[in-house]
Amino acid sequence: MPRVSFPGVPIEVKADFIRAGAETSKSVSSPWIDLRPEAWPLSRPAKFLYLDDAMGMGLAVRLADGTWLNTAYAKPAQDGFWTSQSTVSLGLSALVLSIIAALAARGIARPLRRLATAAEALGRGQEIAPVPETGPDDIRRTSEAFNRMQARLHRFVDDRTRMLAAIGHDLRTPLTSLRLRAEFVPDQEAREKMLATISEIQTMAEATLAFAREEATAESTRTVDLAALVESLCDDLVELGYDVSFSEGQRISYRCRPDSLRRACRNLVENAVRYGERARVSIERRVDSIDIVVADDGPGIPETAKEQVFAPFYRIENSRNRETGGVGLGLSIARTIVRRHGGDIILDNAQRGLRATISLPPLDSAASVNRSTGEGREDVTAAANPAAAGLAPAS
Repeated sequence: MPRVSFPGVPIEVKADFIRAGAETSKSVSSPWIDLRPEAWPLSRPAKFLYLDDAMGMGLAVRLADGTWLNTAYAKPAQDGFWTSQSTVSLGLSALVLSIIAALAARGIARPLRRLATAAEALGRGQEIAPVPETGPDDIRRTSEAFNRMQARLHRFVDDRTRMLAAIGHDLRTPLTSLRLRAEFVPDQEAREKMLATISEIQTMAEATLAFAREEATAESTRTVDLAALVESLCDDLVELGYDVSFSEGQRISYRCRPDSLRRACRNLVENAVRYGERARVSIERRVDSIDIVVADDGPGIPETAKEQVFAPFYRIENSRNRETGGVGLGLSIARTIVRRHGGDIILDNAQRGLRATISLPPLDSAASVNRSTGEGREDVTAAANPAAAGLAPAS
C-alpha cells in the first residue's frame, strides 16, 4: 500500500492504519473488510477498517490507475465524564436551578409567613388589614378563606355587641316604669323588696351596657412597659385605701392594648382585696409566657367553681349584696380582655388564699427586657391614668 499522509489525524490512528496496511501486504487474512455493493454506491472497489483503539475508521478506495486512496477518521476518546468542561457545565446548571428554586420557595414562603403573622395578630384581637391574596393557587385560596373568616368574625362580634347594648338599653325604660309603680305600693316591706330587686336588675343592665361598650371600643395596640403599667395601677389603688403591694421585677416591653389590660388587672386586684383582705402583685417572665400574678389571703374557691366563676353574672357569694361584691361580670370581662390578647387567666388555690395569674404569650419579636428601673415609664403615661382611660371599677 503506498505511503500516504494523514493531516490532522492522531498519531495512534496513523500507526494503526499503517500497521493494518502492512499486515494486509504480508498476509492473506486481512483486517480490511470489502464493502458490499449495497453499502458502497460507487463501482470502484473499497475496503473498510475499524480502528478500535482510537474510536475511528479507515477507508481505502481503488482508483482507475490502480492506486489506492486511503482515508482515516478518528475521534479521540475522552478521559472520563468528570472533565473540566463537564464540571463547569454541571456547576452552572446547578447554580441556575438553585436560583430558580430559591425564588420559587420565596414566592411560596412569603405569603405563608404573612398569613401566619396575620392569624397570630387576629388571635390577639388586633385590627389587621385583609391579607393580600397573592401567590400560588393554594396559598391564594387560603388567603381568600382567611379574609372571609376575619370578616365573619368581626361581623359576629359586632352583632353580639349591638345585641347586648340594645338589650341593656331597652331594659332601662321598663325598669324605670316598674320603679315608679313600686313607689305607689302601700305595703312598705313589699315596696322595699321590689325596689331592691329593680335596683339589682338595673345594676345588671348597666353592667351589661358597660361590657358592650368595652367590646365595642377599638383600642389600638402599642408597646408599653408592662411592669410600669401594673405598678402604676397598684399605686393608684393604694391611694384609694386598698391593701395592695407590688413586687419590683424586670422591666418588660410588651405590645398590648394597655387600657384594656389595665382594667383586667384592676378587676383581679379588687377581687383579691374584697375577698382576700389584701393583694400581692408581681410579674414573672417565663420561657413560654409572661405572667401577672395576683395573690391574696382569702379562703380560695372550690375546685368545681374554677371555671364557673368566669361565667357572666355568676357569684360564689350568693347574697347579691353589692357591698360585698358586684354583679358577677368582673372575672368575665377580665378573661375576655386577656383572651383577646392571646392569653388566659388561671386560678389556683395556694396554701393560703387564691393565686390568679394572667398568662400572656411572649412577644419575642417586639418585646425586649430592660432591667433599668428608669426607662419605659413614659410609654405608659396615658395608660397609667385611670381618669384618662375611662376605666370603671371591677364588677
